[in-house]
Amino acid sequence: MLRVLTGIKPTGTPHLGNYVGAIRPAIAQSLQAGATSYFFLADYHALVGAPDAARVHRSTLEVAASWLACGLDPDRVHFYRQSDLPETCELTWLLSCVCAKGLLNRAHAYKAAVDANKETGEDADAGVGMGLYLYPVLMAADILLFNAHQVPVGRDQIQHIEIARDLAQRFNHVYGHEYFTLPEALVGEEGAVLPGLDGRKMSKSYDNVIPLFGSSAALKQAIFSIVTNSLEPGQPKDPDTSPLYAIYAAFVGSEEAAGFAADLRAGLAWGEAKQRVYARLDAELIPLRERYQQLIARPEHIETVLREGARRVRPQAQALLARLRAAVGLRDLGELAPAVKSKAPRKAKGPRLVHFRESDGRLNFRLLDADGAELAQGLGFADPKAMQAAVAGLKADGDRAEAWRTESDGTALWRLDELPMVRRHAGQEAALAEAARLLREAD
Repeated sequence: MLRVLTGIKPTGTPHLGNYVGAIRPAIAQSLQAGATSYFFLADYHALVGAPDAARVHRSTLEVAASWLACGLDPDRVHFYRQSDLPETCELTWLLSCVCAKGLLNRAHAYKAAVDANKETGEDADAGVGMGLYLYPVLMAADILLFNAHQVPVGRDQIQHIEIARDLAQRFNHVYGHEYFTLPEALVGEEGAVLPGLDGRKMSKSYDNVIPLFGSSAALKQAIFSIVTNSLEPGQPKDPDTSPLYAIYAAFVGSEEAAGFAADLRAGLAWGEAKQRVYARLDAELIPLRERYQQLIARPEHIETVLREGARRVRPQAQALLARLRAAVGLRDLGELAPAVKSKAPRKAKGPRLVHFRESDGRLNFRLLDADGAELAQGLGFADPKAMQAAVAGLKADGDRAEAWRTESDGTALWRLDELPMVRRHAGQEAALAEAARLLREAD
């Protein structure tokens, strides 16, 4: 089943823009059938920079209560706190040991800090902590701990998914097995970006936000503070340039939004328009506000929810880490056989798949025999899913002669839905068939 993972950084109580742009669509997606959803509070990530222990503690409560109040169902999804899974930190270290320093040197946040220091004449790494530097590795551990297939992110976060893929691929290659699924960034249509009180993007940094869980009176005051122009009642107003209309449209259907736009063009007074926006938003937010207040007053209940979520997913994390520990050599010493005079025959080496990236950026793989000779090679893949399908097909059908089509040069191609995917070398038919059988049995 498809696994979708979403990290939520606890950075204070969400505002209206967070609700429209992130919380509401993520919860709606979690209700769809055919996927297992993982939602976690990224409290380790909140420690990067200048941490305030009291703020991190309070924000974790507020953010958890916010998502639950907005409809996140812990019975349908896995909802847990990052720090309740010690396997996250262990996996971070294992990934760090196969991570090239140059990969992290190119990470956007680190580069931005270095560039800022250079502009002011400071040492390049002045004020840069290892938390910031290793941030992408920790994020990769969050994703790979449950071998997530998809990670919904904004376009500015795509690089973190690419780094997670690179680390997964590197670990698989170094230790000779497909321990990790290569995750994909799920970048949908641009989420709704809600304007704030001053018309700019709603953001705490601009001090222009509308609180999500403020009182009705506070909501009304905020909406009536939204900046409008000086057009009088009866004068046509352009809804396309109005923050008031953008906020209203985010809470209603297209037909109702079109009606509001028509009224503005017909000269609806700003005061009346603001009253209409307030009434519509307050009607939707009242039940959310009530649930939030009930939840925030019961922190012990939220603690129970998060711990139960961690309890449910931790066996998955433990099982993966057990495999990884064995892979890297962190094993029970009792597994070592005592020395004997007669040498036991060495276990024969088997075939192996080697993943790599072409010079043009495409993903690819080689199938090697026990001696390292190449038996087959993929034709290059832009889509990781296509490469995974090609590998799976090769394992399943590589020993069936009829699955291959011979070319004029004596090589043969394996196809998926008539699309050439893998090339087999001439004279290696029997060896490749045996390799496919062994790989299939190893799975």
